[in-house]
Formats: sequence, structure tokens, C-alpha cells
Amino acid sequence: MSQSELALKPSHWSELPNGAIIRESLEEALSPWWPRIFGYYMLNLGPLSQKIDKTNVGINRQYGLFDEPQAHIRGDYSQLPIQNVSVDAVVMNFILEFEADPYRLLREIDRVLVSGGHLIISGFNPLSPMFIGQILPKHQNEIPWNGRFFTPSRVKDWLGLLGYQVVADERLLHHHLLSEVKPDNIWSHALKSWLPSTGSVYVLVAKKLESPLTPIQAKRKVKQPNWSTAPSAGRTGHVSKSSNQP
Repeated sequence: MSQSELALKPSHWSELPNGAIIRESLEEALSPWWPRIFGYYMLNLGPLSQKIDKTNVGINRQYGLFDEPQAHIRGDYSQLPIQNVSVDAVVMNFILEFEADPYRLLREIDRVLVSGGHLIISGFNPLSPMFIGQILPKHQNEIPWNGRFFTPSRVKDWLGLLGYQVVADERLLHHHLLSEVKPDNIWSHALKSWLPSTGSVYVLVAKKLESPLTPIQAKRKVKQPNWSTAPSAGRTGHVSKSSNQP
């Protein structure tokens, strides 16, 4: 990506359409998960991840990593300046959409995350009303439609290749976000009821397994040969007629 494209990453929730509502919905969806996440260190990738509420999380030390002065650690997402297997949880809100190589970023996260650690990802769902902004020329160069949207199923496939188990998968805000989101919007309520997978924001919670979920084929039992004495074909005890004659 060019430097101009890199400048179009969201740095504040206010830079996203309906950013305050997106943040509030995301915090509500993740609130039941924070008490289940334990450890010593949490890594928040990007300023949006650092700024969301994480009440009752079981991790005391949190660090924000992004390329701005207010970050605890300044660095590149694709080359995390962190030791291998040293982080217990990673939070990543709306990052994959603006990365040149999103799978490389996931590999970097896998490198620093401990076995049993949690990865929380939120992003924009292309199979939702959000696609309207991507097909309208006046919005194509605006945040977030200037990024690349990946389907939740594709992100889950990447996580599966890296040996992660997705323990939560949720869709939020069944709205195109081009105008103000109103809680009494009948169209949004209908879409949520009839097509719940079309929420404009997806939230994934994944757990790193000790070993990948690779099915082990059952060993086939080798049937033991049933050995038996070969038939004598009448040779034993055979007496010729001539021997019985006087």
C-alpha cells in the first residue's frame, strides 16, 4: 500500500460512520467474554482496540501497539516487536481491512500468542448492507469503504489453518451505516430477524489450541491370518490293495 492509503486507516472511533454506536455495540457484545480471559499481558492492536471498555477482564497489564505517540509500543503490525509466545490475549478491531497482507498479520499474532490464548477480531462484513458504500463512487475513498472487506467465513478459514478454535461468532448492526442508525428502524429489525448473518459488523473470539484441529484417522486393524493344518489329501493311512492280498 502507498503512504496515502496507509493514512486512511481509522485512528479514532469518530472517523467511522456511526462510530459511537459501533463502539457501544461492540463493547456490549464482548462484555460477557472479558471475565473469561485470563493471563499476564493483553495486546491491543490499533487505537480503536485500545480505547474500548474491557471491564472485568482477567488481565492487568494491557499494551496498545500502533504507530502513534500515544501508543505504549510503536511498531508495524506485520512485524510485531514482541517476543515469541509472550502474550495471553490480542484484541484487533477493524485492522484486517486496511492491511496489505492480512494473513501475514494473523501469522504474526500467532507467533506472539501463548497456547490457550484468546484472539478477538472485529471487522466489516461485505455480505451485509455495508456493500452499498463500496459500490457508490462517492464513498469508495472514504473510511471504511476504502479498505478491503473480508467475509467472516474467510477469516475463520485463516484461523483454522493456524490452529484456532472459534468460540464466538456474532453479527452486529444490520444497517448500511451511510446514515444515522436509529434503534427503532423497522427495516434493520426485519433484516436481523430474517437474515441474522447479514450484520454489518462481525465479532469473532478465537482460542489458540495446543495442537491444530487435524483429524486423526483411526488405525485399521490388520486381520490376523487363521492358520490351520493343510489337508493331507488322503496321503496319510493310504494302503494299496496289493498290500492286503496274501
